[in-house]
Amino acid sequence: VSHSELRELFCAADAVCFDVDSTVIREEGIDELAKFCGVEDAVSEMTRRAMGGAVPFKAALTERLSLIQPSREQVQRLIAEHPPHLTPGIRELVSRLQERNVQVFLISGGFRSIVEHVASKLNIPPTNVFANRLKFYFNGEYAGFDEMQPTAESGGKGKVIKLLKEKFHFKKIVMIGDGATDMEACPPA
Repeated sequence: VSHSELRELFCAADAVCFDVDSTVIREEGIDELAKFCGVEDAVSEMTRRAMGGAVPFKAALTERLSLIQPSREQVQRLIAEHPPHLTPGIRELVSRLQERNVQVFLISGGFRSIVEHVASKLNIPPTNVFANRLKFYFNGEYAGFDEMQPTAESGGKGKVIKLLKEKFHFKKIVMIGDGATDMEACPPA
């Protein structure tokens, strides 16, 4: 896509949806969590296969989380001690879109606690965040993830975009991302 075609796409968009990991931020959130919890090598390989589409997303997410077993405290410490790094230029891009009254959404197969932290840095309201929710027992130990979230499965980002089109009557939504689940969202984006 040429620079002028890209400019036209953005100018015609009612909404722009961004993947988060390795798109809005430089890191892969699940890999950072795995590193923080001491199981980086095994999880990184699974992430690479999942991004390429070789493994269904939900299966890959389940497999990686069962290796990591993150506690609520570990997730909170990760965000506090190793906050995600925004991709250069993303703050300005989001700001310019918002100035033009283009709705901006974050749609991620990552974790809501991390994605909401990123959203706050970009002045994106939590209502415009779609991501997976980790579940914890009352003592803070890992209890799984909410498998009912559309972003927990292959094709989920497309479902979110379809929902956004229906709810807000958007005519043109642009999806920006780097993985197989982002390609699955086009169409409806």
